[in-house]
Amino acid sequence: MAFATRLHILDCGAMSCDLTWLLLKPGRSIRPRAEKDRPVEWYPCTTHAVLVETPEGTLLWDTSCPRDWETRWAPTGLQEFFPYDQVSDEQHLDARLGQLGVQAEDLSHVVLSHLHFDHAGNAKMFAGSGATLVCSEAEKDFAFGYQGEFSGAHLKADYDGLEFQTVSDDSEFLPGVNFIQAPGHTPGTMAMQVSLRESGTMIFTSDAVYMGDSYGPPAVPAAIVNDLAAFYESVEKIRGIAERTDATVVFGHDAAQLRSMRLAPSGSYA
Repeated sequence: MAFATRLHILDCGAMSCDLTWLLLKPGRSIRPRAEKDRPVEWYPCTTHAVLVETPEGTLLWDTSCPRDWETRWAPTGLQEFFPYDQVSDEQHLDARLGQLGVQAEDLSHVVLSHLHFDHAGNAKMFAGSGATLVCSEAEKDFAFGYQGEFSGAHLKADYDGLEFQTVSDDSEFLPGVNFIQAPGHTPGTMAMQVSLRESGTMIFTSDAVYMGDSYGPPAVPAAIVNDLAAFYESVEKIRGIAERTDATVVFGHDAAQLRSMRLAPSGSYA
């Protein structure tokens, strides 16, 4: 069995949003930030990236939100519903990589779990670096195939002009690193499974599972779901893999869970 060498979780701060976007339960209505003082539950929608060192290269999983989020997201209106306003300068992705002494040229691959604005927001930071950009085939087909500047939370300004290597199945990509096809949230969402000698198996769900409350059972969907049937199938697929491998499942936007993890630059997993 192949193992990755070391894994670093990069806490990239949080967006603020109505929890209904992430956890679709009765009795909630979605509000913009101008109404956030009204009695609804606004949530710190944490965002993270993962740096995985392997014997055959170093991979970055997801790229979080951009520094210019307010102007870049303006065409979509999403800056009113997901303001990236709970982030310090040291939490931005470029700063986090710098704290680990990592430059774009040190990466062999930059992998996007999907191409939404809060996961692909810094993808262009790696253009020309030599790193291979990777996403699922289904995600690329959708993200480059619609008309206009944006479709929902897909924003072409994040990734237009970039070249992507694509994957279309579940398989080992680098030693100890497997991608899991987990559509539903978007047509081509992926999760990442990492095998480590000491820490065991970790599965990073991205938005295939937003948070522990989404995981259930029973699974609870979010407001942003492309295909509800596929979403449920993907959650159960991840659950099955996690049970077989005794994995730690790390959810896409779970604030309490993220704060409980060993976070870079002081902590890591091996």
